[in-house]
Amino acid sequence: MTIKIGDKLPPGTLSEYIDVETEGCPLGPNAFAVEDLTRGRKVAIFGLPGAFTPTCSGQHVPGYVAHLDALKAKGIDEVICVSVNDAFVMGAWARDQKAVGKVRMMADGSAAYTKALGLEFDLTTRGMGVRCQRFSMVVDDGVVKLLNVEAPGKYEVSDAATMLKQLG
Repeated sequence: MTIKIGDKLPPGTLSEYIDVETEGCPLGPNAFAVEDLTRGRKVAIFGLPGAFTPTCSGQHVPGYVAHLDALKAKGIDEVICVSVNDAFVMGAWARDQKAVGKVRMMADGSAAYTKALGLEFDLTTRGMGVRCQRFSMVVDDGVVKLLNVEAPGKYEVSDAATMLKQLG
């Protein structure tokens, strides 16, 4: 079943490649519970089919990086990008997109969390396996307050500009 407005996010784990070691976060892939990422915070989460793909790299991620300050001015504490890739790829993509320290690029390597959200997209016949549908959501203390899911092959409602308009 697909997640909807008013639902609490399902439990799960996402991974992030950490470039600079800190106490409690060693260098390399680190796992984070989604509940911990969203507890007591207002978080914008957007998902997309894959790192280094044309629309994802040319529009989706750059839009959230460019609009980060405006999103924060609307009360968003953090922006998280989710994709079905491994943490190493997401880390390299974060560096490529100049998103490090701005948008957290979180990996869902086996698509387990994407499936828990009901937002998987099967591209096996195209040689890409199971991917994440393109979506955006605002989550307040673990509860979905705003949700935009794109039709297959579209990029019309999950962008940062649309989210800003919806936040008023």
